[in-house]
Amino acid sequence: MNMQTTDQLLMIRPSCFYTNEQTARNNYFQKQTDESKRYTTAKAQQEFDDFVDELRSHGVKVYVWQDPEEPQTPDALFPNNWISFHNPQTLVTYPMYAVNRQMEVSNAPIKFLESKGLLFANKLDFTSHISSNVFLEGTGSMVLDRVNKIAYCARSERTNPILIDMFCQKMGYSAVVFSSLQSVNGQRKPIYHTNVMMSVGLDFALVCLDSVDDIDERNVLIRSLEKSGKKIIELTEDQIHQFAGNVLELQSVSGNRLLAMSSSAYYALTDSQKEEISSKLTMVHSPLPTIERLGGGSARCMMAELFT
Repeated sequence: MNMQTTDQLLMIRPSCFYTNEQTARNNYFQKQTDESKRYTTAKAQQEFDDFVDELRSHGVKVYVWQDPEEPQTPDALFPNNWISFHNPQTLVTYPMYAVNRQMEVSNAPIKFLESKGLLFANKLDFTSHISSNVFLEGTGSMVLDRVNKIAYCARSERTNPILIDMFCQKMGYSAVVFSSLQSVNGQRKPIYHTNVMMSVGLDFALVCLDSVDDIDERNVLIRSLEKSGKKIIELTEDQIHQFAGNVLELQSVSGNRLLAMSSSAYYALTDSQKEEISSKLTMVHSPLPTIERLGGGSARCMMAELFT
């Protein structure tokens, strides 16, 4: 098995799902709704179940943990922000920006995975940094090139440079840090998570270079990707608003390469982009409209890759 991709995932099935007011402050991908919480929860659960079925049908092993009713955590289905897993037998837990997301951090899903035979000898916990009001939201904040040990990080309130350095020091990574911006009511505002504007696969990277306004930072990003053997597939800002950057390369248990994404991401890609990607791997997509609209996140955010 290569070090970049895995055939095993932890996914957390939501017990509730609705617009999180606390995250909406700086996630401009989120939309408001007047639909009832019962309705939006049922829609999100259906989208979640369909996505899990789609992944499993392509030979991905998905461990599903049912989020408990209490405490109410409307973003529980995005576990990649509070936990990440690494070779060998390592897990990392992270300090989250929103108070109601800090409550997602739990031993229960970890114990569930251990009961299935997955071992985590090393546990790194960064959550105490919440008290200093600094945050780092896992593989939302950091897009990891696991083979070359590079963490790509777009600065935001949720992605603190001091914590990036600490992660890199502990995990043996180097960081490429830059500002990634989107247009909001005529102003350039930080994109809340790196993993909505870029994704790194085995030999390619989907990136919205247009969001990196600083030319020097953009060139450093391009050079790092090219030097590490990634073919850059450029995304537009419109495409990342359809979550075309929020995708993840996986593999099936039989070793086939897969790229998991939402249907809106898939249909946002041009024919030539799809052709280029399809020449390398199989594109797997499932509709996630409610989750994307209210959560401001998509397929990649729902998958915590398991490495043991």
